Amino acid sequence: MPGRTVRYQGDGLELAGSPYGDPAAPPVLFFHGGGQSRNAWLGSARRVADAGYLGISFDLRGHGDSDWAADSDYLLDAFGRDVERLLYQFDRPVTLVGASRGGQAALVGGARHPDRVRLIMLADVAPDMRDDGVDGIRAFFAEGERGFDTLDQAADSLSRHLDQPRMTDATKLARAMRQDENGRWHWRWDPATGQRDFLHPKSENDSLLAAAAQVTSPVVLVRAELSHLLTDEGVDHFKRLAPQLQVITAAGVGHMFTANRNDGFAAQLLDQLARTPERITA
Repeated sequence: MPGRTVRYQGDGLELAGSPYGDPAAPPVLFFHGGGQSRNAWLGSARRVADAGYLGISFDLRGHGDSDWAADSDYLLDAFGRDVERLLYQFDRPVTLVGASRGGQAALVGGARHPDRVRLIMLADVAPDMRDDGVDGIRAFFAEGERGFDTLDQAADSLSRHLDQPRMTDATKLARAMRQDENGRWHWRWDPATGQRDFLHPKSENDSLLAAAAQVTSPVVLVRAELSHLLTDEGVDHFKRLAPQLQVITAAGVGHMFTANRNDGFAAQLLDQLARTPERITA
């Protein structure tokens, strides 16, 4: 379960975050994938806090306890602008960590402010992703919009469409869902986030390519070995645009792997932080 909830300013709305650790310590901000919540990164946030950092796991706009966008803007650039606003709410350089949509947002927002960013660490995010690889995500959002009679049905949907192991105890999903007046279960996000216009439009890849060409901060990509989204060509293109990019392969896992690999991912993150000195801003 999340720890205490703190409200942070995004671009025209407020974002919910769960902070762990010393507020004066170097900040590490975590961003989940589309259709998830800040619960996905809580283990990693606690792990980095134990190592002497300030770990904060955020709900993206339209998700969890964060505000819904009044203008229903859930294009990638809007998520990137939220990250930009967060960078200036800390008095030292920030490390950005993100999976899927959260990783895209971290790259787009972080690339625009290299003086505020210590490190960007991405889980299975690169330009030129396969459009047909998003079909499962599209189906997941569409099914979720209709709602579920039981939590077991929701767990089945999560496993079927997002390449995740089926939860053994579906009751744990209750914290990530809400019930309507008829008792049907719905995910705790704005249904508008799942509109097809927001799921891999051309503008999304344009934003990623621009960010990859612009980013000067250290960037680490943890690539899922069994990813249905990333391609060798897309990763190679990323390397050409951002020569500092380091690629690590996570063996035997698919695209949405971080929620089940928090401890292992956090260990890799801490190793990268030890290799990346903090730059003190004026």
